[in-house]
Amino acid sequence: MKHSIIFLTAILALTFTSCQLELKDKDSLGVFSLDLEFDAQMQTKAMSSDELLSSANVKIYMGDFSGLIRSYKYSNIPGTIYLPADSYRVDVEAGEIAKSSPAMASWDQKSYSGSTPFQVSEGVNTSVKVVARVCNAVTAITFDQSVASNFASGYTFTIGSGSEATSQLVYTADKSGRNGYFIIPGNDGSLSWTFKGSLKNGKSIEKSGEIKNVSGGKTYRMTLSYSVTDGLLGFSVNVDDSLEDIDDLIVFEPVSTGLSKSAGYEIWAGHATLHADVDESEYPDPSSIVISYSADGVSWTDISAQRVGDGSYVAVAEDLDPSTTYSYKLVIAGEVIGSPMTFTTDSAPQMPNSRFEYTSNDESSNWISFYDPSASDPTVRTKWWDNGSSASAGMLGSKYAICYSDTDVPSGTGSSKSAKLTSISAAGKLAAGNLFSGEFAGLDGLNGKVNFGRPWSSRPTAVSFWYKYKGGKVDKAGGPSDNPLTTSDYDRCQIKCTVGTWDYRVYGGSRNSPIQVNTSDKSTFWDYDTIDGTIAYGQLTVQGNGSEGSWTKVTVPLTYKSETEYPTYIVFSAAASIYGDYFVGSSSSILWLDEIELIYE
Repeated sequence: MKHSIIFLTAILALTFTSCQLELKDKDSLGVFSLDLEFDAQMQTKAMSSDELLSSANVKIYMGDFSGLIRSYKYSNIPGTIYLPADSYRVDVEAGEIAKSSPAMASWDQKSYSGSTPFQVSEGVNTSVKVVARVCNAVTAITFDQSVASNFASGYTFTIGSGSEATSQLVYTADKSGRNGYFIIPGNDGSLSWTFKGSLKNGKSIEKSGEIKNVSGGKTYRMTLSYSVTDGLLGFSVNVDDSLEDIDDLIVFEPVSTGLSKSAGYEIWAGHATLHADVDESEYPDPSSIVISYSADGVSWTDISAQRVGDGSYVAVAEDLDPSTTYSYKLVIAGEVIGSPMTFTTDSAPQMPNSRFEYTSNDESSNWISFYDPSASDPTVRTKWWDNGSSASAGMLGSKYAICYSDTDVPSGTGSSKSAKLTSISAAGKLAAGNLFSGEFAGLDGLNGKVNFGRPWSSRPTAVSFWYKYKGGKVDKAGGPSDNPLTTSDYDRCQIKCTVGTWDYRVYGGSRNSPIQVNTSDKSTFWDYDTIDGTIAYGQLTVQGNGSEGSWTKVTVPLTYKSETEYPTYIVFSAAASIYGDYFVGSSSSILWLDEIELIYE
């Protein structure tokens, strides 16, 4: 299964029990009992765990498909159900599809279904496991950057299983790449779509089509692109037949006392969430339940497990070492229960040359590059950091470099070099001192294009660094309309760190640096805190006062929007003038930066 799509796993217990009864008139019957336990921590965006559980439909059929025997909402199931010894089948529906009037199309309300045969025998206890997977047809519609570049705002892509608005979803630019969920009537259906938009020259374009033989449990991906060469709007469709591409599944299975395996995303570099299932009829005291872990098998650390649902317990192991294998065991009232298990923590890499000790003039004698092709360390031989000096100093000479190496460093760190980011006035515009993970992508006239981000897969929880700032009086006023700078203000610097899974085809960058900002196009001034693909984000903004500050060390936490996803890129960016992309700020602002360290807790 793809690790990137194992987002939510809910464990429920579904136990069918038949037994010999003492009553003579029930000698041929078995007793069917249903016990579902739902992990209270797990939920979809649209429904909480309790709602998902209570609204589930449970239907019991004869095994030969001859008829429906029982039908219940889980919340109304009686404690005991008598069934004759025979073959049966149980069907489970949960989520949106289990509602009396389900939404046929939704951005976040998912549906689940599963079915399993079972046998009821006299005097025999039978346990049955039912896996209910996402049964929606899932759409993922992406607008290529060429659509945004050539069409006026307001273009739409409508897709649905019928002509009614309730069975359709409308993709707009801000919903590009988002998943849509459809309940498809019958075994095979279709999804009809229509694109409507107007080119920037005023010409209207409308195109329609149909995806046939659509069924639940599949993902239908479409990428819309516009070809300037031939003036055609082109579409590509890729149908993913794999159920494993659907991120959520619900497992109905019996509960037995012992450890249960953590999901991969629950194991971080510095902490891990560990799980145990406990038969509370046998072990009724929650305070006696402990999960103990050890790196060497000799010294063990005990954690009191927290009850998060009927029979479900969780403990979080903290202060772990990265890239280390730990053993852990379940201990109840001092007794080890079941077999120990192991987990291995994630790695904790650092960004290359994050102390800025390696520099060269490999690109030009007019500016410093923060890499060294002759270095013994292979991670710093190629460019990972970039800045705008190749534009300003490339056009106007070395004195117009806006980022270079400096010997002013924080004391006691052992550092010999720092990065100095200097805002200047160049060619009638403010060029903000900047430094970022990524690559300068060239000029659009006198406007720069920057591709932010570098490939990355680890999950830091914070970033620390040393900085020193001198924010000058603003001499180039302006900025965003809701919070502009005036010449009465002092400049501000901003330092950001974010990890995510941004699609370069959506954000205009390259495979190695996916997010492009074009200073001539304000629609590309992306807000990392809200755009699709951002997993975690943190920033520091410092107000200047005209004087040079002192070296200060800070730790900026990264706030995770999703703790179930792994990033594919990291962006670290720093600017001596916060509105440098608007060419706004002070030409006397300077930001020093050194000793960047990613924290893994």
